[in-house]
Amino acid sequence: MQLVDVGTNLTLRKEFIQLPVRLYKNDSCWIRPLDDDIEGVFDPNKNKFFKNGECSRWLLLDDAGKTIGRVAAFVNFETASLNNDQPTGGMGFFECIDNQAAAFRLFDACKEWLVSKGMEAMDGPINFGERDRWWGLLVEGFDKEPNYGMPYTKPYYVPFFDQYGFKEYFGQLTFYLPMPEDKVRQMIHPSVFERAQRILNSPDYEFKHIEKAKLDKYAEDFRTIYNKAWAKHLGVGDMSVEKSRAIMKRMKPILEEELVWFGYSNGEPIAFFIMLPELNQIFKHVNGKMNLMGKLIFLYHKLRKKNEKAFGLVFGVVPEFQGRGIESAIAIAYSKICWTKDYQYKHLELNWIGDFNVKMVRVSKMFGGVVNKKHITYRYLFDRTKEFKRHPII
Repeated sequence: MQLVDVGTNLTLRKEFIQLPVRLYKNDSCWIRPLDDDIEGVFDPNKNKFFKNGECSRWLLLDDAGKTIGRVAAFVNFETASLNNDQPTGGMGFFECIDNQAAAFRLFDACKEWLVSKGMEAMDGPINFGERDRWWGLLVEGFDKEPNYGMPYTKPYYVPFFDQYGFKEYFGQLTFYLPMPEDKVRQMIHPSVFERAQRILNSPDYEFKHIEKAKLDKYAEDFRTIYNKAWAKHLGVGDMSVEKSRAIMKRMKPILEEELVWFGYSNGEPIAFFIMLPELNQIFKHVNGKMNLMGKLIFLYHKLRKKNEKAFGLVFGVVPEFQGRGIESAIAIAYSKICWTKDYQYKHLELNWIGDFNVKMVRVSKMFGGVVNKKHITYRYLFDRTKEFKRHPII
């Protein structure tokens, strides 16, 4: 077997994209990621993480020169030691034939490269970027199609990680929530509805979906809630006006007004529940290409409104209003629309929730959510005598 550095070689970059196309050709649930999304991770002009980090990727060839595996390793020097007992890098975009020796060769390549960068552990498979993309190894839900940006990986990868010595750092739970009223009422305790209805009937509260014509207003409301609910908790700086507007602007082409909800107390923003159409239900028709033809195909399927699946992107309540039933109230407010006859979206999956986030796991179950997919973020300590610790509970 021969390990080849992809670098900037155009032929090798294309092969990095094409290997999973061949590996998953008989997997009916696999949806090909957009080529540009994958390539963008490795482009310093597009990926901001290159400002404080480095990345390398490889192909693994058999003795006949055929590609049998791929992987990438990366390090963000700014965050490598943040909340870690040791500087920790990452590995990801792992794909391989069903051969343990080949898999271990790829893992070794990542380990050796990370050691050369001063790292003492590696997490994987993860992304050289934010946690909302290409994060984790699928361990449950192989009979379900992946959501946009989430990995769909081979079942035989799981023992590769286990046998190499990776340990579960945290689990990533994807909750499924039915949309039709009869199914929801079967899964949610009546007391949740009663508490939500009391809030909805109170003149002190208002819950409404956005209007695209007022997107700047909702960008500011989003920023206000985010800064109160997460900024200090996560130890990051407050979100700026420019960033919140940029987020809304980026989402605008796919936003649907009735899927994005805000809650207010006496006119002050206190909660949001942002859902989007689940894009993989459309992207699966474009075969990874968002060229002119791909865009026309995307537009055609979007206009036909055949996608019945929505995706819960983010949910937040400011601290002083948590535990008061605001969570259920904003969901029930949305139900007045989603329970109407012939409503397009009949299924909802939430963005993955770490098993360390006990509060959000509890809220998801309160809504009647059931786990229908699980990914795992593994960690491998290079010093095998060192004590392994799971992600702390928050």
